Amino acid sequence: MTSLDTSLSDPIPLTHLGLAGHSFTKELDVTVTQWRGLLELAAVLKHERRTGHEKPRLQGRNLALIFAKSSTRTRCAFEVAAHEQGAHVTYLDPSGSQLGHKESVKDTGRVLGRMFDGIEYRGFSQAGVEELASSSGVPVWNGLTDEWHPTQSLCDMLTMLEHTTKPASEISFAYCGDARNNTANSLLVAGAMMGMKVTMVSPPQLANPDSVVAIATKIATTTGARITQTSDVAAGVAGADFIYTDVWLSMGEPESEWDERIALLSDYQVNADLLGLTGNPDVKFMHCLPAFHDRRTEVGEQIFERTGRTCLEVTDDVFESDASIVFDQAENRMHTIKAVLVATLEKR
Repeated sequence: MTSLDTSLSDPIPLTHLGLAGHSFTKELDVTVTQWRGLLELAAVLKHERRTGHEKPRLQGRNLALIFAKSSTRTRCAFEVAAHEQGAHVTYLDPSGSQLGHKESVKDTGRVLGRMFDGIEYRGFSQAGVEELASSSGVPVWNGLTDEWHPTQSLCDMLTMLEHTTKPASEISFAYCGDARNNTANSLLVAGAMMGMKVTMVSPPQLANPDSVVAIATKIATTTGARITQTSDVAAGVAGADFIYTDVWLSMGEPESEWDERIALLSDYQVNADLLGLTGNPDVKFMHCLPAFHDRRTEVGEQIFERTGRTCLEVTDDVFESDASIVFDQAENRMHTIKAVLVATLEKR
């Protein structure tokens, strides 16, 4: 049993996932069964919220949210999820703590672990979030690091399941663009855990690291997932149920790299022609956001002034089309993060 046992009188019903007190710093922190259980739990919590029957299971809990990088969806999802479950949060931005400046990650973890019941960390180093987890003595959740983005891939899997009648093992998705980043790494491993057909479509020099591919391939031997890497766009997207992309220019990258990166990825832009190559009239478009699909942002205008392009990784007509489910994804960050909080903070 993986869903909430509502027959129990405990204010935090058991989820039967065995994650109480555990951290969630990457997909590999949980088993395939636990991963799928988190998705079932998220669906239950989402239904409770929408029907007005949500129960605050985290009353009296205090959570620290550490953001070394800026955020919209991750911060809001953690805050709303925590508040709706009855927990209190303390937000720490880069200037709000001594983390990494005058105090080590290890020392910070030992301090916060005595005050808080759980800690979210969004920053740069994967080693940093794992050191927080090992030193704090409380559950630590990865809101994004340079290597992994597990709360994003969890919501992506829920979104795919909601937008198809197929079982997970029959779902096919293709990621197009720069696959050498945290979102693409997490998607590859998450898709393998779900037993899906996963195709990473990218230039060879921007493919997932070999170490990540090896992890996904090993998982696939137990789940039946089919893992493919290719630079051939037409072959890579053929038959896909979902097309996923991410920004070509990541946070903090210098403008000097823009021209080379854009030239390298131009053939991987998600546009109407690319969706047509799937041969699937019901194909859906996904993006973790924010997306450079128009000029209505400061960065979008800078890109236009530098390159003459009004969009990068996805065209505005695709982003605004009926095929786009990007805002369903964004909402599901909250529901899946809520599941992680409930499962890891339940009483043991």
